[in-house]
Order: sequence, then C-alpha cells, then structure tokens
Amino acid sequence: METKYIKLLKDIDNLLEFNIGNNFKCFRFLDNRKERFELEFNLEKGTSFNTFFINEANKLIIIYPPEINHFESLKKVIDVYLEKFKILEIYIITGHINPKITDTIKKVTQSFGHTKLICSAPGKKLISELWNLNKPGEVELLNIKLPDITIIKKEYLLESTENRLHLIPAPTARWPGGLLIYDENSEILLSEKLFSCHIACDEWSENNRLSTESDRKFFYNCLMAPMSSQITAITEKIIEYEIKSIAPLHGPAIEYSLKSFLNDYIRWGENLTNNNPKIALIYASAYGNTASIGDALAKGITTTSVEVESINCEFTSGEDLISSIKKADGYLLGTPTLGGHAPTPIVSALGSLLSEGDREKPIGIFGSFGWSGEAIDLLESKLQDGGFKLSFAPIKVKFSPNKPKIKEIEEIGTHFGRKIIKKAKQKNRKSDVGMISSKTDPTLKALGRVVGSLCVLTASKGKGENNLKSAMLASWVSQASFSPPGLSIAVAKDRAVESLLQKGDTFALNILSSNNLKEPLKRFSKPFAPGENRFSGLETEETPNGQIIIPDSLAWLDATVRERMECGDHWVIYAEVNYGNVIRKDELTAVHHRKSGSNY
Repeated sequence: METKYIKLLKDIDNLLEFNIGNNFKCFRFLDNRKERFELEFNLEKGTSFNTFFINEANKLIIIYPPEINHFESLKKVIDVYLEKFKILEIYIITGHINPKITDTIKKVTQSFGHTKLICSAPGKKLISELWNLNKPGEVELLNIKLPDITIIKKEYLLESTENRLHLIPAPTARWPGGLLIYDENSEILLSEKLFSCHIACDEWSENNRLSTESDRKFFYNCLMAPMSSQITAITEKIIEYEIKSIAPLHGPAIEYSLKSFLNDYIRWGENLTNNNPKIALIYASAYGNTASIGDALAKGITTTSVEVESINCEFTSGEDLISSIKKADGYLLGTPTLGGHAPTPIVSALGSLLSEGDREKPIGIFGSFGWSGEAIDLLESKLQDGGFKLSFAPIKVKFSPNKPKIKEIEEIGTHFGRKIIKKAKQKNRKSDVGMISSKTDPTLKALGRVVGSLCVLTASKGKGENNLKSAMLASWVSQASFSPPGLSIAVAKDRAVESLLQKGDTFALNILSSNNLKEPLKRFSKPFAPGENRFSGLETEETPNGQIIIPDSLAWLDATVRERMECGDHWVIYAEVNYGNVIRKDELTAVHHRKSGSNY
C-alpha cells in the first residue's frame, strides 16, 4: 500500500506538494506577484490556491480546481496520477464558481475526458450559465460538453476505502455555490473561501495564530463582513466537528488554537451586528465585476460601524428580499449590463424596492458593463421616477475596476455609511443621552486634556496606474519606543488612508509647526470627495522610501507599520522610524488642544 509520505512530483516552479493522508494530497499553486483578487486591493503578499487530490479505486477526485492561469501546472499533476495509477474517471468537486475556474474544468474535460462534477445546486446553476460564455479567441473551448453533475442539496457523505468525506453546502451571497468538505478520518476541514488569506506561503500551516491573524482579519473585513450573519451561522455549525486542521482555499492551513480562531470569526461577525444601522446591498454579478464593486462599497461602509447585508438576488427568494428591504436603513442596488439589459433577477428586485422601499432612506446604484451601461441607466431612471433620491452619482465601471477606482469606491461607501449614521442620530436625537451629556461629562473633559503633536500623515502605495495616495490630519500621535525608534498613531476606522496602513506599509508623518498651520489645516482638515487628489497643486517632496513630504512641515519622519491594535472605533498603529529630518529648527511643534474627549 502506498504510504502517506510518498512524493509524486519532481519540483515544479510555484507548485508545492503536501501529504494529508493515504492517497490524500494538497497541491498549492503559488503566485508571488498577483495583486488583484475579489476586491482588487490586497496586502501585496501574493496568494496561493490550494487544490486537493484523492486517488483510489481507479478514481481521481480533484477538490477545488484552481483558476485557468494554473492549468499547465495542474495538467502536470494529473498526468503523473494517470501515469502512476489506473485512473479511469476524474471527479471534480467544486464550490466557488467563476469564469476562470469554469475554464479550468473545461480544459480538464477537454484534455482527459471521463470527467464528472460534484457541486451544490447553486453551483450547478452558475457553471451551467458560464459554460458556453467564451471570450473572443477561445473557440477551442466552445464545443466541450458539460460533464454529468451530481448535485449536493444537503450534507452528504462520500465514503471510500480511505476517506469519509462530508460534503457540506455553505451558500453565501458572494459565493452561493459554497461547499465545505470535512474528512472524518484525518479530521481536516477543507473550508474553501472561509478562513482564507492572501499569502504566498511555502509552509503547510501557519507558525502560530499571530503570524497570519491580521491577514485573515483583512480578508474577513474585505469579503466576509457584508455577509457576517451567514458566515457566523456557518462557523457555529462547523465548530461542532472534531477538527485538527483547517485548510482554506487561499493561504496556509490553520492548526493552532482552532477553537479560539473559530470563536474570533464569530466575534468579528457579532461586532458588526450590535443593533447598528443596516444597509441592504442588492446585486447580481455575471462575471464577478459587479460583485467586486459591491465588496468595495461594503468595505467602506463597514468602517463607519454600519452593517451591510449582502443580497445576491439571483439566489434570494422574493419574501426574503422584501423582508431585508423593510428592515434596512438604506439601499444599494448593483447590476451588470448583459446584451443591453439588466438581468431578470435585478429587474424583479427593482420592482420589490419600488413597491416596498422607503423613499426617505439613502440609496445608491452601481454596476459594470462591457460595451454599454444601459442597465445602470435603467435603475437610475426607474428609481428617480419612483421618488427615490440618489445619495451619489451612479457608479459605472467598464469591465473590472482597477486599484485607484476600487479605493474611490471604498470612499464612496464610507461617505454613504456616514450619511446613514447621521440620519440614525437625527432620528434618535431626543433619546441619545450620551450625545447630550458628552459636552459636560467631567471624565470626557479630563480626557480632552490629553494632547498630541499636530501632524499630517501621508501615504503612497503602488506604482503607475495602480498608485494610491491619501492623507489625514493626525493629532493622536506619540513616540512609543527608543530602540528601535518608534511611534504610535490612532487612525479612525473610516479614514480613507487606513487601508494604506497595513503591516509592512510605509508612510510619512509631517510634523507641523505652530508658526505655519494655516495652509496645512485649510487643506487637510476639510472633507475630501471620494477619489479627490489630496495633493493637487502642492509642490511635494519625497522621503527615501517615496513617501510624501508636504510644504510648511517643521519636520518629517518616514516609518513602517509593524503592529496594529484594534481599539474601539480606531486602529492604533505602531510604526518603526526609518528616516527623518528637521526642516525648521527654530520653530515649535504644533500641539492640538481640546476641551473634550468626545471629539477631535
């Protein structure tokens, strides 16, 4: 019998092989340079794609096939299995479906034949819709027959000689075809998108919880937060299983403090649903582009502590949709344009919104298109004719949004969330004792006497068309260490610059002079419109790391983020100083004096 330690492959670039059990392996496809994911904005650590292989009884089971850009490496793996074992059939188990994964399944079917699929009912719907959609020049994939599909409607036990695989449907708005797999024998959970992070990691599992915690939290904030109630329900279900290891679709496996990690996932969701205002984000997405726009809006909104309920109207009943509309404090409606029209589910959702939606609540629309954007125009005209007032200009993106566009959309989401918060405060003003008492509360008065340096934090990340720049006025600034020289800065969660201050990011701290405050304060204390250039008309300089030095600074520091600590409605950033210089040696540092600790 084959032992679990046998290595099937010779070294292949950007491909790693890990043994899980007898005839059970993980092949990890690495991409150290990839910068674009579902949200198009990442930590610049590359990514990995974990695909699992089980071979026995003349069958090869491939779990979670990678996207088409990894096909050549995948083909080499399959070729080895066909050479070494008497494989007669290939079974592909897939959950998350997108055009690139569909193309991979097509190529496997074309190259090897005798292929069968196993997926959930929504997964079958998605792959059937995508199967015959081809880009120009992809004629070779046009006439490939869709393989036979076994549909998993509820938890299903796939039993073989060596493995007892529990296939667990886990649908979410973003990934309706979600399918988790628990192997009873090895006690490993293949969690697909759940618990993932974008890291190009060479090791099978993380070294410890802290080594990947910030990356997994970033993934959660970007993609899981808009469907936190669904994610929490799934996590609460699987926490009952005896699990020794969790292997997600992206990133290293999780083997340390599993119960604590799963409880963190539940806690992150609960923090988003503590009677906060809620937005119904209703959308359909043919190729994932419209969903990416919705994700960016949701990420910006959640920084304001407003909850987002993500609703994929292709897989949501009319009753559930109407219930969400009635409960929501605001609405977002997103659509692709297909053949000059909006998809039928969006048209139906629009009708529900027109009949059941509150005209006084904030609303916005967004969408992607290939050659024209008629569907977005349709939503705009119908909603305006129906008495709704749009909170921002419709977001129209041709094909896929780039990084600067995603950042702009995040900022639109933040502005939208603030509007929801403001409206909620106006509604509850009479009963809001905290707001009234804060002006006279002696504790808050005392807290307001804590002072810090008045600075402008600037950050630049990426190159060329993907360059992102932002800035904020900072007054909660303090030196934090002597060796290495370090400082701490408190950054509100809804600041646009916050997403550019992840671990490893560099920034500049422009320390202001008490003699030259007028121009910096005038520019950086005012609200910026989404996507607005914070530095327009300024003759800036750069630090050795390419960070932005603004005019009229007393001194500047170039620093790298080393730690982030979540503190209420702020992040406290600890950064190590790389470079610095005093420009105006005879002037004094500007200090921010406040009367109350309830506001800046």
